[in-house]
Amino acid sequence: AKEVLEALLDKYMDEGISELESMEILKLNPFTEIGTPAKIIKSFGGREKYIQTVKELEEQIYA
Repeated sequence: AKEVLEALLDKYMDEGISELESMEILKLNPFTEIGTPAKIIKSFGGREKYIQTVKELEEQIYA
C-alpha cells in the first residue's frame, strides 16, 4: 500500500488532484507495475478503505 501511496503522490504532482479521485488511475503506469487494480484495492482492505485512504491523502496534501 505504501508503494501505491507514493505513486499517487507522484501522479498528483504531475497531473493534479482530479487524477487521484479516479479509480481509473490504477490502470496506468506505475500502478500496472505494482499490480492489477483489484490487487491494489485488496492491499488496502477493499474498495471503501482505498477510497478512504485516498481522501485522507488529499486532506494531508491540503492541510
